[in-house]
Amino acid sequence: MLTRAALICAIVTITAQARDAQEGAAVYQKHCAACHDSGRAAGREALKRLSPERILLTLESGTMMIIGSRRTASERRALAEFLSVKSFGTEPTSRLPREAFCRDPASPLPDNLLSSPFWNGWGAGLENQRFQSAAAAGLRVNDVPRLQLKWAFGFPDDIWANAQPAVAGGRIFVGSAGGRVYSLNASTGCIQWVLEAEAPVRTAISIGAAGSRKAIYFGDLHANVYAADAATGEILWKVRVEEHSEARITGAPALDGNRLFIPVASSEELSATDPSYECCRFRGSVVALDAASGQTIWKTYTIPDPPHRTRKNRSGTQLWAPSGAAVWSAPTIDHKRRAIYVGTGNSYSDPPASTTDAILALDMDSGKILWVRQLTVGDAFNLACPGADKTNCPESKNVDFDFGSSPILVELAGGRRMLVAGQKSAIAHALDPDHDGAVVWQRRVGRGGTLGGIQWGPGTDGAKVYVAVSDIMRQMTPAGLVLDPKAGGGLFAVDLTNGEIAWSAPPPGCGDRRPCSPAQSAAVTVIPGAVFSGSSDGHLRAYSVNDGKILWDFDAVREFKTVNGVEARGGSFDGPGPVIAGGTLYVTSGYGAMGGIPGNMLLAFSVDGK
Repeated sequence: MLTRAALICAIVTITAQARDAQEGAAVYQKHCAACHDSGRAAGREALKRLSPERILLTLESGTMMIIGSRRTASERRALAEFLSVKSFGTEPTSRLPREAFCRDPASPLPDNLLSSPFWNGWGAGLENQRFQSAAAAGLRVNDVPRLQLKWAFGFPDDIWANAQPAVAGGRIFVGSAGGRVYSLNASTGCIQWVLEAEAPVRTAISIGAAGSRKAIYFGDLHANVYAADAATGEILWKVRVEEHSEARITGAPALDGNRLFIPVASSEELSATDPSYECCRFRGSVVALDAASGQTIWKTYTIPDPPHRTRKNRSGTQLWAPSGAAVWSAPTIDHKRRAIYVGTGNSYSDPPASTTDAILALDMDSGKILWVRQLTVGDAFNLACPGADKTNCPESKNVDFDFGSSPILVELAGGRRMLVAGQKSAIAHALDPDHDGAVVWQRRVGRGGTLGGIQWGPGTDGAKVYVAVSDIMRQMTPAGLVLDPKAGGGLFAVDLTNGEIAWSAPPPGCGDRRPCSPAQSAAVTVIPGAVFSGSSDGHLRAYSVNDGKILWDFDAVREFKTVNGVEARGGSFDGPGPVIAGGTLYVTSGYGAMGGIPGNMLLAFSVDGK
């Protein structure tokens, strides 16, 4: 029997929990539901898989710090418990078991990390073609149907797996949403070392030298850039390249010789949902760093003019412009013209800037902007526009036609060169890098939109460019707004010489899986004879480059037994594409945002699983 004191304590505890639950629900409805209930951010079912401690960390120092900083400590804790449906202290944080680490001492890294089969950075080369030769891939098109799972690695306490691995020297280097960077044995998946970054790491990793040491380079979502010893994980230097509070790095650093070129983006579009926020003052940039020391060599803003006060919104909040032109993807390097090419995003506020939704060419040595080819004029968008409170939504057209993927530099037979760029407008553009980005051809492959068009990147084998289409759509049902399982997706092969469509492969569809979208947002990867494209429906497929016929199909939406003993499951493929080297295909699976299926996997495939 409970004593009177114990009974009173229990009543007080239950009352406090009920009050906290009500507070958490109220905070969620007022400040979070517009994104999380609409599919633009991870849904509540996905967030239930996290602990309240992990959600609180995200609100206080992670990707949701912008929203969390405007709430009280009590509100943040109540929100964390409401979303996780758990109390603090009731769920231990996952720890990597000792068995997850390699038992044998790591073999020394080769003197030249890039002499063995490798995939370096975002595009397997500074031209960002996302093409791996037959020799480097170690995988023939005739063997693709025999690909089987070799091993699976789970990222602990995560519901996102959207960082692309790099492969070199018999190791894999990969970041995670939990802010860890792992070095794994490429054959077995055992852990060589783990590095703790300040914030989530979603960039691909670039490999090279930092002075006399073999190094890896990456960025995080607090706009920090790191160099770390590839053999040990020791951080050699760390530099924050942009002081704006919402700056982040999502595109891979491009390493060329002793210089590192950094693309800078932001999440300020999210801040604009708050009518009291002074939208907007972030400008995208490209930063050149010395690879050995991290010292800044030059920094160029994608919008040359600094922001100034414009008007006040209807809540009386001061607004600013110009803003935006984030650089979301890895820069592309052109040694012939000593130029760097980047794609930019939309403006965040009125009036729109002339360098948004554009391809920019910068001088490699000085950072000077050489030319601008704007491909959508007048696009100003932030996340207040699709929300319930549109106070901070710009009055210009709100089409959100970013360039989220890297420009591809390719040379055709006969020596003619092109920059091929995929845009969220669903248009693939071919530009002439030798004539100030003059348009050569343009090809529409879809509908386009905020979550539509070409998201993270085409690939090319020099004859065709292979373009995956997102075009996520939603439909209203009695249960509310849900993903349309029949809308979106598809893969197109476009002739590089004239922009004509050689073939198209329609999305196979979601079947009975719900919620589900067939959107193909992830970057594609090409080897001779085959192109790989991941889908939001959780399937990774290989297509014939000749006719688009599906050669191989793997469904990742299930639980996996992992080599590191972490409970894990696969989900949507979004963001990065597969990397292929030395006969093995590596890919991350799980994307808990934008209506995607959450997951926390790194998967390795080889012929017959050997």
